[in-house]
Amino acid sequence: MQNRFENFTIGVLKLNKLVQRIKLLEMDDYGLKAIHVMCIYYAAGRPVTAGELARLTLEDKAAISRALSLLKQNGYINYNTGKYNAEVTLTEEGKKLSEYIEERASHAVEAAGKDLTEEEREVLYKALASVSHNLEEYYNSLQKDKKQ
Repeated sequence: MQNRFENFTIGVLKLNKLVQRIKLLEMDDYGLKAIHVMCIYYAAGRPVTAGELARLTLEDKAAISRALSLLKQNGYINYNTGKYNAEVTLTEEGKKLSEYIEERASHAVEAAGKDLTEEEREVLYKALASVSHNLEEYYNSLQKDKKQ
């Protein structure tokens, strides 16, 4: 049991750390961090609000607010900070950055799965979704038990 816990925990943590480090390296020339990558990534698909970004990125609203402030200051997004539920849209510079992020993300994903067949990749993503769902249910039950 100890070995399963350790393998699972260390494996997940290592993947997360590596993804964060890759984002930092890729964005170093832009002076941006991992949170900025995800804000640009999600805003590229369609206009989004700060609340939606917080939900999509699993970041708190204060962190998203700071990230959006920097992205606006650097000319990557249009965002009316004084308006409730204001939409975030990309500027032309933001669109160029989004293309760069998409290209680099594609390279990273390709490198990560270079040894996997398409079938193995499908199984991996299905397993990750299942584990995530199960842990969320477990966490929610723990929270419920604590409140009682």
